[in-house]
Amino acid sequence: MFENLLVPLDGSKLSESALPAAAHLAGVLGASVTLIHVIEKDAPREIHKDRHLTDPEEASVYLKAVAGRAFPPSSQVVCHVHVEEVKDVAYSIVQHTQELGQDLVVMCTHGRGGVRDWFMGSIAQQVIAFGKTPVLLIPPQDSGQATFPCRLALVALDGVPDHEQGLPVATGLAQVCGAALYLLMVIPTLGNLKAEEAATGKMLPGAMAATLDLAEEAGINYLNGKLGQVRAEGIKATAEVARGDTLAVIVDTVRRIEANLIVLGTHGKTGMDAFWSGSVTPRLSGRSEVPLLLVPVRKAGD
Repeated sequence: MFENLLVPLDGSKLSESALPAAAHLAGVLGASVTLIHVIEKDAPREIHKDRHLTDPEEASVYLKAVAGRAFPPSSQVVCHVHVEEVKDVAYSIVQHTQELGQDLVVMCTHGRGGVRDWFMGSIAQQVIAFGKTPVLLIPPQDSGQATFPCRLALVALDGVPDHEQGLPVATGLAQVCGAALYLLMVIPTLGNLKAEEAATGKMLPGAMAATLDLAEEAGINYLNGKLGQVRAEGIKATAEVARGDTLAVIVDTVRRIEANLIVLGTHGKTGMDAFWSGSVTPRLSGRSEVPLLLVPVRKAGD
């Protein structure tokens, strides 16, 4: 399981939303934690209405203060300030995960917003796109009241073997946290098809409807197989095949079953790549009300 956690902080209260989850996981996993602040070149004076830390010494003092109040004395917490100014904060974070041997990045979902995030991707999305390390995204919240009650995790699957890489991660986390898993596959309806499939659906609605029905049947068999594997690990688990828009179904299901976490295998596409591919990850990270654990999908040899 995860042994070394990396928590990027920019000095804002929003970024500190990630701290309760990091502290909880460090405790249950016995993992070490590295708090990191990257000095950004030409950084704005304020970030999320808080003063942006651009002085290395001030940033070091800040990280040490955070470590003292967010983690118990017994925790293994290291503070690191990247003093050389960089233009690309996301890439710098990815480099640090590799150099420092981190196996999980825990960070808030916030970005700068607006057109820049749409085309370039938020820092969190870029980290998952550039790197090979899972990223736990925490929705913005009051860090003084935030908790990480990992009792029920929804695992989104689509039947593609490469995309199953999130399932063993979810299984391991469930074992450590004593959580249950809810396996979900979403099959579109005729009205939810995209691109070429939508055009085919309009020309041959009967044939496409039959194809979707067969996909639902195959999905049920697929999830039943995965359900048996998970339960064999001693984990309580449920499975469901739903119909509709993937994003809407995931969000609605999380609310209905009161899940505390979403686990998703992702290629980490950002910007226009995500737009043209219809990737659900960028949209889900912006709408999810619960933490989202993104596991990079990598083919053998990557």
